Amino acid sequence: MNTGARIASILKETGARDVLDIGCGHGALARRMVREGLAVTGIDPAPDAIAAAQAKVPEAQFSVAGAEALPFDPDSFDVCVFLNSLHHVPVPLMEQALHEALRVLRPGGEVIVLEPLAEGPFFEVMRPVEDETENRRAAMAAIDAVMASGAATGPAPITWSRPTPVADTEAFIDMLARVDPARRAVAEAQRERLADLFARHATEGPKGPELFQPLCLWRLRPI
Repeated sequence: MNTGARIASILKETGARDVLDIGCGHGALARRMVREGLAVTGIDPAPDAIAAAQAKVPEAQFSVAGAEALPFDPDSFDVCVFLNSLHHVPVPLMEQALHEALRVLRPGGEVIVLEPLAEGPFFEVMRPVEDETENRRAAMAAIDAVMASGAATGPAPITWSRPTPVADTEAFIDMLARVDPARRAVAEAQRERLADLFARHATEGPKGPELFQPLCLWRLRPI
């Protein structure tokens, strides 16, 4: 089951109708959720990302905002989703971002947080371009802190490893640059090293070379 299908399955299980996509980027998850018949709102601090998301998913609502200060009232959403986005929140604001997501939930709602771990083949190949070790670990620590504070509860997180088909080093650089164009210059300067890491960590999948990335998913429910 891919990431989008996994999240869609949880949303169906919860009976959610109104969903907030926190750190929506260019709207890939929002588009998937709209296709599932959900009412979707997305926020992102980057205006260019919001413009791209609105163009891609005109059926959804998008706003420029940071996760640490959501411009919504309590009881606004059934589910809030952080998909690979919590570790992009400034470290001192990560716990606040989680509390904000819990604040805007309706009774019985939950916050879904999906984070890549600071390990695995994909991470090791990406690391020379952008080493997110500290931010990814800080995101996990923020989740632990919010739960330890008694603000939220939930089942134990689930982990799995996601295969990403990547044809070659060039395709890998293109993939990184789609997320953040500033990465391209850094990647080009380290092309030889990336090629070596790619050769060491890629495995052969059904559609050619692929890189695995361990992921972890939490379901937080306000207490």
